[in-house]
Amino acid sequence: MGVPVYCVLCVCTGNICRSPAAELLLSAALDASVQVTSAGTSGLPGAPVSPPMAALLARDGIASDGFASRALTAADVRSADLVLTLTAAHRALVLDLEPLALRRTFALGELAQLASAVTPAEVSGDDDAARLARVAQAAVKRRHHFAGARPQDDVVDPYRRGDAAYAQSYAQLKEHVQRIVGALRASGTS
Repeated sequence: MGVPVYCVLCVCTGNICRSPAAELLLSAALDASVQVTSAGTSGLPGAPVSPPMAALLARDGIASDGFASRALTAADVRSADLVLTLTAAHRALVLDLEPLALRRTFALGELAQLASAVTPAEVSGDDDAARLARVAQAAVKRRHHFAGARPQDDVVDPYRRGDAAYAQSYAQLKEHVQRIVGALRASGTS
């Protein structure tokens, strides 16, 4: 499949630590039917992935070379099929920018939690785009059963906080991505 049919936007603050890592982890895990990008609510345009996060990605075989951060725009949100924020506060900022994105905007931890409750029958599809769209639809229906985007599900901001904070943040990102991708794979297709 040559043209991505489902666009995912990851959002954090500076677009140099968490959202680029989420973008790159998701891109590495999903097939070519999904295009993943990222932006920051207070983006540092043109900046690379922060070196400690780039090192963690590299240890997992994921290159961050060529990444350039950018500031979030309303057009970014409008053009995304799914918006994944790294905190509940980022989700609120996205919805302030584009209120019509409510049903397709989740905190990453929130979607990971909701995806864990999705049944394999709800995830059928020929590619990751179709399966991810179905997971997001099922998650919207389940939101009222859960607390929604909760601060305790936020991915830790490691910026300027040392290696331990970066390791904690990266571990959270990997866990959330694995839970979401696991839900896509639960249908028995890959």
